[in-house]
Amino acid sequence: MYTAEISRRNPGCFLFLIDQSYSMSEPFGGGSFGMSKSQAMADAINRLLDTLVARCAKGEGVMRYFQVGVIGYGNTVGPALGGSLKDRELVWIDEIADNPLRVEERRKKESDGAGGLVEVSVMFPVWFDPVADNGTPMCQALWLAHTILENWVAQHPKSFPPVVINITDGESTDGDPYPASAAIRELETEDGNVLLLNLHLSSCRAPQVFFPDSESGLAEQDKYAPLLFNMSSHLPAFMRSAARDLGYTVSDTARGFVFNAEIQDAIQFLDIGTRAANMR
Repeated sequence: MYTAEISRRNPGCFLFLIDQSYSMSEPFGGGSFGMSKSQAMADAINRLLDTLVARCAKGEGVMRYFQVGVIGYGNTVGPALGGSLKDRELVWIDEIADNPLRVEERRKKESDGAGGLVEVSVMFPVWFDPVADNGTPMCQALWLAHTILENWVAQHPKSFPPVVINITDGESTDGDPYPASAAIRELETEDGNVLLLNLHLSSCRAPQVFFPDSESGLAEQDKYAPLLFNMSSHLPAFMRSAARDLGYTVSDTARGFVFNAEIQDAIQFLDIGTRAANMR
């Protein structure tokens, strides 16, 4: 299972569900990072989209190895990409490459080759802007994801199953999200069930939990943590290997769940969740 080759004939699919509730306007990590959670995750998603484009770039252009969707849930629930990709639930990776909302010039520090750092200018494509407003209608977002992916797996029965990454900093405000999460995880291709990963963002300096294999002790962290754990899929072998390569302690029964993640953990979680096991 989870070994199907990703190719133009049998593409993969990544679907990101982004909490856009008002609390996402609060500082990441209780203020230690100096940026709101909504802005930090918008930057992380935009950087990841650029990375996915690069992974699919061949000599003749960007190959259609993936379809990607970004669904926001806050004041509204629906597609969150901007510009000409607005209102699109799933977009081919070459369309993403060709249609950024804008390209910004940013500054970053790089090694000067002599033990120091130098500030350089880089171009940063943006497809997704931060939003933070209203509640957390997670159930509605998950059921929308189910509808999208139910159609996708029917059209791509031999493909590597879709990966859903739900990013949130709080509790669902429209009911119990577990039934919708279970329905998503029951969807399948011939290569396995859809993978649902849950990333809980840090709002304060508090104990963190990385890729647990049991809900034991999670309730002591937060009453919401056991639910997110049970909503999460078991990590397939290649994702467990990727997590270990990044320094995490991961058992063979670990789930795709991180609680109270800070920015670097969030970036690494996205990297792990979008690794392709077998891309041609």
